[in-house]
Amino acid sequence: MERFFRLKELGTNVRTEIMAGLTTFMTMAYILAVNPGILSNGTGLSFEGVFLATALAAGIFTIAMGLFVNFPVAVAPGMGLNAYFASVVVASAATDTPISPAMGLTAVFISGIIFIILTITQIRQMLVDAVPDSLKHAITVGIGLFITVIGMKNSGIMSIIAFEDGSTLISLGDLHNSGVAYTVIALAIIAILMVMRVPGAILWGIVATTIIAIIGGYVNVGETFSNNSWLPSFSTMHFADFDFAGVVEVGLITVILTFTFVELFDTFGTLVGTATRAGIMKDPVEGKKRIGKAMFVDAIGVSGGAVLGTSTVTAFVESSAGIAQGGRSGLTAVTTGICFLLSIFLFPLVLLVPGAATSAALIIVGVLMMQSVKEIDFTDMVYAIPAFFIIVFMPFTYSIAHGISFGLVFYAVLATAANLAKKGKYKVHWLLWVLVVIIVYKYLFMGGE
Repeated sequence: MERFFRLKELGTNVRTEIMAGLTTFMTMAYILAVNPGILSNGTGLSFEGVFLATALAAGIFTIAMGLFVNFPVAVAPGMGLNAYFASVVVASAATDTPISPAMGLTAVFISGIIFIILTITQIRQMLVDAVPDSLKHAITVGIGLFITVIGMKNSGIMSIIAFEDGSTLISLGDLHNSGVAYTVIALAIIAILMVMRVPGAILWGIVATTIIAIIGGYVNVGETFSNNSWLPSFSTMHFADFDFAGVVEVGLITVILTFTFVELFDTFGTLVGTATRAGIMKDPVEGKKRIGKAMFVDAIGVSGGAVLGTSTVTAFVESSAGIAQGGRSGLTAVTTGICFLLSIFLFPLVLLVPGAATSAALIIVGVLMMQSVKEIDFTDMVYAIPAFFIIVFMPFTYSIAHGISFGLVFYAVLATAANLAKKGKYKVHWLLWVLVVIIVYKYLFMGGE
C-alpha cells in the first residue's frame, strides 16, 4: 500500500491518509441528503433512487480518483448544477415542450462525453484560459446566490408571488411556519459550528437539526423506519434512463452547453486549488500531468453519474478539509469513496432529515461560494461590469445560463472597446468569440431558450 500510493515519498502514512479521508467524507456527506432533496423535488425522480445514485457515483469515482490519479480529491454530484438540473426540468413543465428527467440525464451524459473529448484533445485547458479569472470567480459567486435563493424558497423564508400576467414578486415568507423555524435553527447551528471551526459543520448542523425536529415532533421516526428498508432498493434507481430522441426534439443544446461550461471552470478551479494546497503543484510538470488525469476521471464521472441517475459529478472543494488534515495521496480519496459506498445502507436515516435542514445547508453553501467575490477585480470596469451581470443575472433570472451568457458577451464587447480606445491590452481569446457568436445566435434566433 505504501509503495502503490507513494506515501513515504509524499511525506505521509496510512493512518494520516485514512483520517484525512474520513474528514473529507464528514465535510461533504451532506450531499447524500441534499442532492436527493433537490433532484426529487417535483422533477419525477425517485428520492431513494437519487440517494443511491449519489452514494454510488461519489464512491466509485472518488475511489477511481485515488487509484488511477493518486489524488486526495473526492468527487460527487455538484451543488449548483443539481439545482440547475432540477430547475430546468420543473420550469419546463409549464411550457409546450416540457423536459423530462430522462432528457435531463441525457443532457448530463452528453456533456460528460464532450468533457472526455475536450480533455483528450486538451481543448479543455484552452477553454479555461479563454475566460478571465474575474469572470470565473463571478460564476462561482453567481451560482452561490442561485443556490441560496433555492434554499430560501424551499424553506419558506422567501415567498414568490405569481401574478395573472405571469410576472412574479419576491417577498418574505411566513415566519410562523414551522419549516421556517427549523431552517433558522439549522442556520444558527451550522453558523456557530463553522465559527468554532468544527470539521464537518454542515453535516453536524443537519444532524443536530434533525434530532431537534424529532424531539419537537416535526419528524416521525417510527413511521419512517417502519416504511423503509435498510437494504438498498436498486430498482428505484434511474439507471441509464436516457431519452436521446427527446433531447433532439426539444433542442437541449443550451442546457448541454451550460452543464459543460459551468463544470469546466468549477472542476478546474477546485483541482488546481486543492493540488496547490496539497503541495502537488510544487513540481509544475508533475502537477499538470496529475491534474490532466484527474480531469479525465472527472469527465468519465460526469457521464457515469448520469448513467447511475444523478446530475453532474464534479470535484468537491470540501476535499481541502482532508488535505488540511494531512491527506496527500490517493489513499485519502479511496477512504472517502469507501465511506460513500457504505452509506447506501443508511437510507432510512437520510429520510429523517427534514427539508428545513437541507435548505439551511444550501444557504450556507451559498455563503462559502460567495467568498470568491474578493478575487474579482471590481476596480477595472472591463471586468467589473461583466462579473456583476453574471452574479445578478443568475439568481434574479433563475438561470445559470443567462448569467454566464450576458457576462461573456459584455466582456468581449468591453474588452474590445477598451483595446480600440487604447485604454488597455485585454486578452479576448478566439474561443471566447466562438462562444459569443453561439450565445448571440441563441438569444436572437432561439429566444434564449
